[in-house]
Amino acid sequence: MAVLGAQLVFSLIIFSFLQKLSPYLSFGRWLLVGRLVRYLHPSEEDLKRAAGTPSNYQGRGKGKRGDNKKNHKDSTDNNFTIPRQIDIALDTARVEAVDLLQLRFYPDYQWLVDFSLSAGVVYFLTEMYYTIGPRSEFNISILWCMLVIGFSLRVLFAQTAMYFKLENGGERILCVTFAFFFLVAAMGVLVVDESILEFGLVEGYENFSTGAKNFLKHQDVDYEGPVSFLTFKIILAFVCSVVGALLTFPGLRYGKLHIDALKYSRENRIKQLFLHLNFILPLVIIVMWIKPLGRTMLCGKHWQATYKHLQESQFDILRLLLIGIMFLLRLCLMPTHLQAHLNTAYEKVENLKKESGRISGMEFQKLIARIFYYLCVVTLQYLTPVILLLFLMFLQKTLGEYSWSSILGKDLEEYFTSLSKTTDSDSVITGSLNSTTIESISETAAQFSLSLVNLRQVFSAQWYRGLISFVTWWVCTSWFTTSAFGMYYHSTMGSS
Repeated sequence: MAVLGAQLVFSLIIFSFLQKLSPYLSFGRWLLVGRLVRYLHPSEEDLKRAAGTPSNYQGRGKGKRGDNKKNHKDSTDNNFTIPRQIDIALDTARVEAVDLLQLRFYPDYQWLVDFSLSAGVVYFLTEMYYTIGPRSEFNISILWCMLVIGFSLRVLFAQTAMYFKLENGGERILCVTFAFFFLVAAMGVLVVDESILEFGLVEGYENFSTGAKNFLKHQDVDYEGPVSFLTFKIILAFVCSVVGALLTFPGLRYGKLHIDALKYSRENRIKQLFLHLNFILPLVIIVMWIKPLGRTMLCGKHWQATYKHLQESQFDILRLLLIGIMFLLRLCLMPTHLQAHLNTAYEKVENLKKESGRISGMEFQKLIARIFYYLCVVTLQYLTPVILLLFLMFLQKTLGEYSWSSILGKDLEEYFTSLSKTTDSDSVITGSLNSTTIESISETAAQFSLSLVNLRQVFSAQWYRGLISFVTWWVCTSWFTTSAFGMYYHSTMGSS
């Protein structure tokens, strides 16, 4: 009896690709190279020429005879100033692969995107294999999804730690404030009845508690059961607070990117429509878990409904498909949002002209170069939450034992289910034949299968549906909340 089967082959091929070919064939690099235009900061000679300053001007240094080259260079860098109203045109250039190597968080961005693509390929190949293959095998794509979720959280932790290290401390206070806000919000959400927010946490936890007691009872272990449901909710609320804090700056950044992208797409009504849909789609996903607005209306359970729009199984899988649609839409609109970020270099120069006084030439150059230097930081803040949601959706579908075929109709769902059962029976027959020749291997496989069956009774589909459904909904809710706050803040600051 094969424990992993063809899934192991898929994983080995993809792992070899990541190890050998990813430096040459990178999907993350392909998303950025040649699609964006960046602004180049002017050289010192260009600034002096535009400011009408002699090229040999060295600032206010007295230029003593004993000055060495180092002091001469420091005097030039520190004392050379230009008027803020300087009239200078910024040159532009296409973003090339060599330009990305110097950017902050570029290795993290490239690894996360490339590994996520590889995990997605393994997942879909595994889903196709499970359609015609035995479902009794351990699904190795679950490990890939969990690794992507772990890498996404690591990136969010690293970026949040970057803001905590800033000297002024404003970002640190903002992050802590949102952490306390989301702690209170999570406690409020967790006391809402299941008839309003249908996560299935109560049913899932009861199933988990009963399964854990029975499992340990068979192992002759004295066990009174897991922690109480109230304690579990308190722990979950603190986890939600941490997740909300990690999503604070990605949400605020996306709110700013959305405003800038709309501003640069005024002449394209169709793109504006997709940008608005891109922003509002998380709210639609959030509403789908509110039972009176989601299942009750679409599944014909409302007293005024005369027919069903969707079956129960179709509605469950539709909620998951909406997350996939949101991911594809945000991926397609990513160049628009990133170009809007790069265009802020030009805006900063224009806003600088409205101020009086002078500015250091080096500070003027840093003002422009800093925008491109943080391109990968902005890209990760844009992509990481939606990648996290996508692979949470994959986990929920697989561990919750949903079926993609349910969205296609009842007949196709029954056909694929019967096909999988037939393959399962064939694998059992093959295993029985092998057991007659290799008894020791058969006993080992039987023990392993029995252990999996016992663990599945503890960590059942109901448990995974309730827990992962809540986590997915919370990530989407906290991300949309911070995005809406960021859009309101930046629109208010821009109009003032």
